[in-house]
Parts: sequence; structure tokens; C-alpha cells
Amino acid sequence: MKIEILGMGCARCRDLEQRTRTALAETGLAAEVEKVDDIQRIMAYKVIATPGLIIDGAVKAAGRIPSVDEIKKWISESLNK
Repeated sequence: MKIEILGMGCARCRDLEQRTRTALAETGLAAEVEKVDDIQRIMAYKVIATPGLIIDGAVKAAGRIPSVDEIKKWISESLNK
């Protein structure tokens, strides 16, 4: 599983990264977590507002910080595909 955090390094982006890592720890799953700050890569996902959360290439959230429970749900859904 690959998870990407889109953003330029603001506090909201760091918060999303922390929540994502917490969700992974609480589920006991491992994933590659990458911070993406390259504007061209962010735009390729058609994300207008950051932070953004991408799980296995699918945009799950943009412009907001989802809860840990939401992130865990999306991780589970991604595993069950």
C-alpha cells in the first residue's frame, strides 16, 4: 500500500501525516508513506486545496484533515479491493 500526503509542509499537512501514521499504527498495518511537495505532482491528482491524502493512487481527501477513524476506514477499504 502506498499513501501520499500532498502539501507544501504547512502545519495542516504535518497534522495529516501524523494522523495517517497513527491510523496505520492503530490498525497494525505497514504502508509506504510519502510526503509530496512537488506542485506538478500535486496538480496531477487535480487537488486544488491541500492537504491531500492519496491511498493507492485514489484521492481520499483534499483541503481538509480527515479523522483518524476516516483514514483507518479508507485503509481497510483499500486492502479489501
